Amino acid sequence: MRKDLYPEIGEVVYRTTLANGLTVAVVPKEGFAKTYAMFATHYGGMDMRFRIGGEFLDTPAGIAHYLEHKMFDTEEGNALQELAMNGAEPNAFTSNAMTAYYFDSTEKFEENLRILLSFVSIPYFTEESVEKERGIIAQEIRMVEDNPEWQVYEQLMQCLYRNHPARVPVAGTVESISHITAKTLYDCHKMFYTPSNMILVVVGAVDPERICAIAEEILPKESGEEAIRDYGEEEDTAAAEKERSRRMEVAMPSFLIGFKCTPPESGAAELKNSLVGEIACDMLMGESSPLFNRLYTEGLINAGFGGGYDIISGTAMLYAGGDSRDPKAVRDAVLEEARRIAAEGVDSDRFQKILRGNYGEALRGFNSFENIALLLTEGCFRGYDAYGFASLYSSLTEEDVRRFIEENLTEERCALSMILPMEEEV
Repeated sequence: MRKDLYPEIGEVVYRTTLANGLTVAVVPKEGFAKTYAMFATHYGGMDMRFRIGGEFLDTPAGIAHYLEHKMFDTEEGNALQELAMNGAEPNAFTSNAMTAYYFDSTEKFEENLRILLSFVSIPYFTEESVEKERGIIAQEIRMVEDNPEWQVYEQLMQCLYRNHPARVPVAGTVESISHITAKTLYDCHKMFYTPSNMILVVVGAVDPERICAIAEEILPKESGEEAIRDYGEEEDTAAAEKERSRRMEVAMPSFLIGFKCTPPESGAAELKNSLVGEIACDMLMGESSPLFNRLYTEGLINAGFGGGYDIISGTAMLYAGGDSRDPKAVRDAVLEEARRIAAEGVDSDRFQKILRGNYGEALRGFNSFENIALLLTEGCFRGYDAYGFASLYSSLTEEDVRRFIEENLTEERCALSMILPMEEEV
């Protein structure tokens, strides 16, 4: 295995690619009782159309999330229960671009790792079990549909994007999951749950070579066909809709402002772009910004106002939101401040403070085994070394941030999603 040293942050990562194509990353943490493992596939809610056997296959929205639910089924029973009985704390999640299965434990780690690798790599379900799960997932979807915080986000994605599958809920809809069958689940597993499309990350006091040996023993000896994904027509830079609203049982309007950003190149350029995007968000409307203070003083936002910057395969977005009596006034103020910064430049003192603060926050993230595993997994799937952030921070400039704001935070790229209180009966 290759041993990568990161003296700036005091970290070490062992990496290798097995003969079957699986990426393995091990972060040694001597002296800790807990060990954490994440086994993830580069397959998420957006991957609904792909080529298999020379032809493109269209699958229903929500199928990656549905498959995550069913993967815990084994011929012997349920892997989730088996891991829990073995002293582990297991779980899983599906996002737009990945599905991850993970656990942490303080004992029987190798035994639990074998269970994890086995049930994720060997699907086992029937038409009857798939049908039974349909009702459970449909109930989850209905609960989300009644959640204002989730709905304001879904609305924003549909406002920003015309064609990109990021606009489709990861869990799908009650109607879309009605078309999922055992065969389509097996097809998706065969295409995406193949070693060359996956990564195993282990954080703890373990022997890296031993981790590789277990993976080689349990997993398939070869990888399958490489997935060719189709995300539809290329998006332009303009938001698909300027605003959208719906009424729900809320006491005060909640909102999200989003900007459809230019997607960065993959690799190290993407990592740098994500750092610039986060700094731009903080400079523009973070808690220490003049804009935040003015809007707070005027009663247009409260302490819950906040935002961030996300990169999704093929696109990116900067967003912020919270509760407000006048979301449109907040949007207009954000656009005005973006224009001012683009014209006048970035305040040097605030830039340096935010740069140091973000760097410190990134370092604190290495106190979490789960965060370490997630960073390494995302970096692997996006083509960059997540630990390379330390050297990148020193290369960031005020002009990088000003250009980012000038290019991306414009009225054309802006969308507003609002959840409004129910109308009072007259």
